Amino acid sequence: MYSLVFYVPETHLESVKTAVFAAGAGAIGDYADCCWQVKGEGQFCPASQANPFIGQAGQLEKVAEYRVEMVLQDELKSGVVAALKASHPYEEVAYHLIRVET
Repeated sequence: MYSLVFYVPETHLESVKTAVFAAGAGAIGDYADCCWQVKGEGQFCPASQANPFIGQAGQLEKVAEYRVEMVLQDELKSGVVAALKASHPYEEVAYHLIRVET
């Protein structure tokens, strides 16, 4: 089992969660669409060759984002990550997977 953690702008929170849930993440026993989320502030500075969804190259940007956490079974990892990347608005999606024991 893995814990998926990703960061997403507030404007795309629900659509990205829906895509990742549809790929099978967030299932715990008899429960579906399980996650934990908290609102915070992310910051980044796009390089000159970047094509940022928010902000401009070379300028520090701060944006309201959510940190979202959910679990997924091992065999779903590649499909869930693909769904995350396909539904997320950012050019570079910030996420990590952590192996967990059950």
